[in-house]
Order: sequence, then structure tokens, then C-alpha cells
Amino acid sequence: MQCSIYEPRTYRACCQSEGRTGYVVCVRESDLYILADRDIRLRARHKLTKIRNDLEMYIHGHPEFSDSLEPVQIKEPAPRIARCMADAGAFVRVGPMAAVAGAISEEIARDLHVLGHDSIVENGGDIYAYSTEPLKVALYAGASALSMKVGLIVKDCQKGMSVCTSSGSVGHSMSFGNADAVTVVARSGALADATATALGNIVHNESDIDGVLAYGAAIEGVLGAVIIVGDSIGIKGEKIELCVL
Repeated sequence: MQCSIYEPRTYRACCQSEGRTGYVVCVRESDLYILADRDIRLRARHKLTKIRNDLEMYIHGHPEFSDSLEPVQIKEPAPRIARCMADAGAFVRVGPMAAVAGAISEEIARDLHVLGHDSIVENGGDIYAYSTEPLKVALYAGASALSMKVGLIVKDCQKGMSVCTSSGSVGHSMSFGNADAVTVVARSGALADATATALGNIVHNESDIDGVLAYGAAIEGVLGAVIIVGDSIGIKGEKIELCVL
């Protein structure tokens, strides 16, 4: 939950959605950007504060939850978000914190959707969206020549869709692989985030792309994935297609 280095979200200048306005919601280290049809900052801030308080209190009593790179089993009472993160991590064999950004994005988006708001919630590049229109997402892949030159069209977002990315060459996220970007699409934000990490851990060069995509597509709940390594890209999934930006 803590990050000692802040990176300016300059990519947010490119974020836009017809009929929606962008709002920044910050609570301690969490920095969200929400596209919505009305000002939902107070509601989102209240929900984000509760999520963080619940999760931080749980971590205070169970430090292994935030430290482990392996699945953590929860046996005692725990906040819903902690259980969601632990379940997603266990499902793809990574630590629960690999799912934190995606899980928080989904919690906020679902809370807003209950009020009848279609919204797009971005948390450190991980997105959860309720949208009647297909979602267009730029792919940032560091030094790759494809970075911000190609994007994803994500279909069927009416019921909620998560788009999460892990990288072995960009940012401060823990990855044991060398992919410039591994992006996963799923209904569950926690699953998409955890799976992006799990797949990113096993991509070391261009020759791994096809095999890792096939492995990812076989994971229950995963609806699509994209992997970028250098100038090579692979995609798999019926809910997504590549586009040129």
C-alpha cells in the first residue's frame, strides 16, 4: 500500500471520454483518476478511505499479507477486499498485493455504479470500467517502439471490465520477467491485476509470447491478454482487439 517514489501521472492528459469529466481522488498514497458523468469525488473519496482503512488495519495485524510474494491463506475474519486479493493471488500463485490496484479500482467503480453512474476508474494504470461504449486503452510499454502507438479496444464493458498491466521494464512493480507490458482483461479487477503479474513473471523474451498467452487464456475468468516485448506483440481474447493510436 505504500510507495516511496511518486511518478507524475502525465499519461492522464490523454484520458478523455465523451460526456464524462475527469476527477482526481487522492487518499494517502492512493491516487485515482475517475471519468464520470457528474462530480462523484466526495462519494469516491469516502469509499477509498474506508477501503484503505480496512486494508491497512488488516495488514497491521498480518504483515505477511503485504510482504509475501506467494499466496497467503486467510483463515480469520478479514475485510472483503483482503479476501478478494488473497483469493485472486492464490488462483494464479502470486502474493495478494499483486491484486491491490485492480481490486481497489473495481471496488470504487462498483460503488459508483450502484448509484447509476457509468464510470472509468484508473489506479496507477490499472482500470475498471462500466461503460455502454467499447473502451479504448493506450498501451504504455516503456522503451518499446510500440509504446503509446497501439492500444486496445475492449468490448462488452456494460457489466464491468478490468484492464490491468504489469511490466518488467517500467515502474516499481515487482516482476521477475522482462516484458515491456503484459495487459490482462477480466471481469474481476483483482484477478486481472494478479494475472498480469503472474504472466509477466514468466515472459523473458519474444519467444515466450505465444506460450504465455495460451497459458493466460486458459485461466478461468481471463477474457483477453496482450504481451509486448521489445518490438514484438501478441494478443489473445474475443473481448479485445488492437488498434493504432
